[in-house]
Amino acid sequence: MKLQFTKMHGAGNDYIYLDCRHGEMPPHPEQLARELSRRHFSVGADGLICIAPPQLADGDATVVMYNADGSEGAMCGNGIRCVAEYLYTHGLQKDCVELDTARAGRKTLYRVAPHRWRAGMGRFSTRAADLPAVGLGNGPLLDVPLVAAGRSWRVNCLSMGNPHCVVLCREAPPTGVQLAEWGNALQQHPAFPRSINVEFVRADGPAALTATVWERGSGATLACGTGACAAVAVLVLRGNCRRNVPVSVTLPGGTLEVCVLEDDTVLLTGCAQTVFEGTLEI
Repeated sequence: MKLQFTKMHGAGNDYIYLDCRHGEMPPHPEQLARELSRRHFSVGADGLICIAPPQLADGDATVVMYNADGSEGAMCGNGIRCVAEYLYTHGLQKDCVELDTARAGRKTLYRVAPHRWRAGMGRFSTRAADLPAVGLGNGPLLDVPLVAAGRSWRVNCLSMGNPHCVVLCREAPPTGVQLAEWGNALQQHPAFPRSINVEFVRADGPAALTATVWERGSGATLACGTGACAAVAVLVLRGNCRRNVPVSVTLPGGTLEVCVLEDDTVLLTGCAQTVFEGTLEI
């Protein structure tokens, strides 16, 4: 069986995209995600995203994503921008795209410049039940004590449709072995029964952050759209950043722009780039 795919990235957060709008989903997509995501041994990516028909008549497509380990993801901020770009460059000449997600509802995206999209990410929540989180109180989960990797942490947890644990740093956020050790320990903490994404964040000013990310199911990634949103939302709630003001989040793979509105709605703006297209025999 021949499989046509497109490799795309948003700020370095790369996925393999399959256009399934006019056919069936591939068999065993979770296994396919594991096989194709292996760097150096296959296409290599942070996961697999299938572009399926819309769930409702007024939608343009449905986004179904799988992490590199084959687990199904709830949402991907960089991924949905790339889906919008894919649809735009493959015949859907619309500057406003409506995308359904498997577990995070409808997302509306606007084309603001060539290869650049703004996504309405919905509202964030700091309630423990929405992550879920156990043993940390009901929320808001801000500046909560936690012990992991043999050290004490103060963490900030919220949901952007998928769960995030934001750790504020005074120095540069960790990378390499340290990011893997700390990120993995927090991700697997018993307080998060469904695992969690972890962001280490340094505030560089009222409208600028630097962050590194450990994603559940994928490990260290060059960027995370929902993670950038979570980081800015936490800094807004803690008074470091202001609502209605775009904040630049610098990640290893590039910069994303996040704006938290008065009603807790979050807007995410960033690039969406095609890397290459190809065909595989599976």
